Amino acid sequence: MKFLKRTAFLFSLILVITSVVSCSGSKRRLAADLTPIANPIDLQRVWSVSIGKSMPYNFKPVLVNNAIYTASAEGEIYKFNSQTGQSLWQSKIKETISAGPGTDGKIVIVPSIKGNVYAFDAETGKPLWDTSVATEVLTEPLVVAGVVVIRTIDNRFIGLDAASGKRKWVNQRGQSTLSLRTSYSMGSINNEVIFTGFSGGKYGLLALTNGNLIWESLLAPPKGASEIERLSDVTAKPTLLGSRMCAVSYQGKIGCGEIKNASMSWTKDFSSFSGTTQSPDAVYAINEKSYLIAFNASSGQEIWRNEKLVWRDLGEPLAVGKVILAGDSEGYLHLFGQDNGNILGRVRVDSSPVEAPPIPSNGLIVVQSKGGTLAAYRIK
Repeated sequence: MKFLKRTAFLFSLILVITSVVSCSGSKRRLAADLTPIANPIDLQRVWSVSIGKSMPYNFKPVLVNNAIYTASAEGEIYKFNSQTGQSLWQSKIKETISAGPGTDGKIVIVPSIKGNVYAFDAETGKPLWDTSVATEVLTEPLVVAGVVVIRTIDNRFIGLDAASGKRKWVNQRGQSTLSLRTSYSMGSINNEVIFTGFSGGKYGLLALTNGNLIWESLLAPPKGASEIERLSDVTAKPTLLGSRMCAVSYQGKIGCGEIKNASMSWTKDFSSFSGTTQSPDAVYAINEKSYLIAFNASSGQEIWRNEKLVWRDLGEPLAVGKVILAGDSEGYLHLFGQDNGNILGRVRVDSSPVEAPPIPSNGLIVVQSKGGTLAAYRIK
């Protein structure tokens, strides 16, 4: 409990310091104005539904078998047809949901701010079971091969049986003195391995069967005199394209390497909350100033950068086809060219931040705003 109070206090201190810096240097933090785009590519809205707000959390919708699963902080859980926006079911818990859902298309899992975990049938929305992990959960659950993986704010990884909710294993990870209070997303490989980032600039693999650490590597060693300067957390989920893994840390580095190796082939100084996205030849990332930068995936050489949306707080990007998409803090979804980073189009989802990554679904792009708009667009 003392650790949690200390973490919460220090995180609050960061917010205060950030606010002071922003006020004292307002010109430096002034969000860029949007300028007209010559011959813009049209982002046509195909469907849109209103769901509850997710603020202050960042909920990420999940696509499985042409169905979108999502939730709101008010306790609502939803399933929609990804092509039409038709509601397939809606359920509710009587608590605040603190992270987006996890699902394998058979079972849907949502965590509450009180540390309770709720399971629903993915086909009908019928409640199945609930259990407590005793601590707040800010990371969306991972559901793989009959195991529900819960990552708690005190850095425990808990494996639950998907059928019953009974605990199968626990892995208590070490924690930095100061870490960011945010989601540390997880992914899986071949239904056998969990890959994720850690505080302290690390990333690694865990075994799904027992939660044991397979390997861990240091992407960005913390540096600086103060605890705030030494923050170097890999908060965004590392991305995989084939066997190539890329990861990025806050106040640290970006790098790529082979998933079989416990080290990166290359790294560059970088700082980001929002993670990476990949194409066959390049990796793209948005830094803390909202510069979108492309790197050669093999060598790490910078290919181009776009600084036109500085301080617009761009969210997690998506590379699809020949474009890159990312939302911003004012609810705009921006479209960039992969070859040169030029802004090709934009559309406003609503007036609230779009931080979650867009989701590709059979020719459509599905996005969720923190204000409660879930919408699908077609690139014309």
